[in-house]
Amino acid sequence: MADTKREIERKYEGPATENGTESLPDLSGVPGVAAVVDKGVAELDATYYDTPDQRLAAASLTLRRRTGGADAGWHLKLPVSEGVRDEIRAPLSDTVPRALSGLVRSRVRDTELVPLVRLLSARDVRHLVDGSGALLAEVSLDRVRAERLDGGGGTAAWTEIEVELADDGDPAFLDKVEKKLRKAGLHRSAAPSKLAKALAETGKQSGKQSGKRSGKRAQEGGRAADPVTAGDHVLAHLRAQRDAIVELDPAVRRDVHDSVHSMRVATRRMRGTFGSYAKVLDPAVTGPIGEELKWLAGELGVDRDREVLTERLTQALAELPRTLVGGPVRARLRTWAHARHGGSRRRLLAVLDGKRYLALLAALDTLVTDPPLLGAAAGDPEKVIAKAVRRDFAKVSGLVGQALDGQPGTDRDLAMHEARKKAKRARYSAEAAVPALDAPAARLAKAMKSLQGLLGDHQDSVMTREALRELAALAHAAGESSFTYGVLYGREEQRAAAVEAALPEAWRATLEQASV
Repeated sequence: MADTKREIERKYEGPATENGTESLPDLSGVPGVAAVVDKGVAELDATYYDTPDQRLAAASLTLRRRTGGADAGWHLKLPVSEGVRDEIRAPLSDTVPRALSGLVRSRVRDTELVPLVRLLSARDVRHLVDGSGALLAEVSLDRVRAERLDGGGGTAAWTEIEVELADDGDPAFLDKVEKKLRKAGLHRSAAPSKLAKALAETGKQSGKQSGKRSGKRAQEGGRAADPVTAGDHVLAHLRAQRDAIVELDPAVRRDVHDSVHSMRVATRRMRGTFGSYAKVLDPAVTGPIGEELKWLAGELGVDRDREVLTERLTQALAELPRTLVGGPVRARLRTWAHARHGGSRRRLLAVLDGKRYLALLAALDTLVTDPPLLGAAAGDPEKVIAKAVRRDFAKVSGLVGQALDGQPGTDRDLAMHEARKKAKRARYSAEAAVPALDAPAARLAKAMKSLQGLLGDHQDSVMTREALRELAALAHAAGESSFTYGVLYGREEQRAAAVEAALPEAWRATLEQASV
């Protein structure tokens, strides 16, 4: 079983910790610190694992097995922002725990994880506590010896000071500690982690430094620094979406809020790019990949649709007067949501562990490293990309016209749903065009986002009414009152009607903003 800890820390080095004169500066004068408690010295033995081409290190991920100290076990560290990482822990075992190996699968794929570096650290620990004895931060002086395990026999040794904020602590406290450390002659470490420093130092000796980033280069596909052609711009956008899918994978597996939605959006952006820029990329190649992205988006959508419906129904129920709530409606909704969530989560995790998903990731890598460019790819981006964006907008215009001319009911619902999907694609193609077309594309993207939001509200109402019919049927079968579900259904009909009434004016406003 794995658990997660948010780690906020800073590392320091400098003359005061070198040449055998290592010592921790006196931190008793740091504002807010009532006492500095000596916690003794811990002997830590950590082995870091990675692929032979160091894909985890290239992505600033660290996976280690460590003995000694208070948190012996397996640790996977995922970057959140500068100085902030999520550390996911699992108990000691001889092999990499499945709970952690799954979280790196989008990087590792089918490649074996092997020992890369061993770090032996003597950690001299101090606790900074406040007047009540509560921990503010842990400060340690680490004397580290690194040994390369993947050939070459490189070694390195150094000393560093690490300051880790206590759980739920104020990050501003670290600034106060840093001020004191700087006065003692210390400065922030240039290396973001011990592993990064070990790889750099031992790589110099073992001759492997030149290959350090090979895994990252293989997945990046030699990205161009400055897009010039239409193809350059399109590929830059595709790489960003491929990277997003890979980077979001661990968050989706951990059920991090909004991660499923964000990954689904990345798949849609990529599929939209295939469709919008079919003159730039060969559809014969992108078509099958697009179908696989559609499959993945569908699997992700099972969970996402559940989230949207549950949030909408919960909010609608909270807005009802108590006199209109009859029977165990809230309990029924919770049971319904939990049952759907549990099943969809198990299914989604199985998808992410499956061969089809890994094959899709491999196909995306190949796409950006060896893109199927057509003649238009070499063209002027302002002309080629603008033409694609205008073509997408024309499709939106036709579908909105159908919705405006249609009669209320199923046909109009379908027309508005199709218009929403095309507005989303037009928005994505406009967003991809911003680096090439600048302000006009940004304005169109903003207009399409607004239109998409309005049409999305209508579609959410359609889906919510379907869910309410299902809930009412379940309640009736259980002998419960279905009155409240009918009330909510009627309110959803009113919300849909309001959207339909607002569409003509919203479309006029869209036309005023759309000019590419």
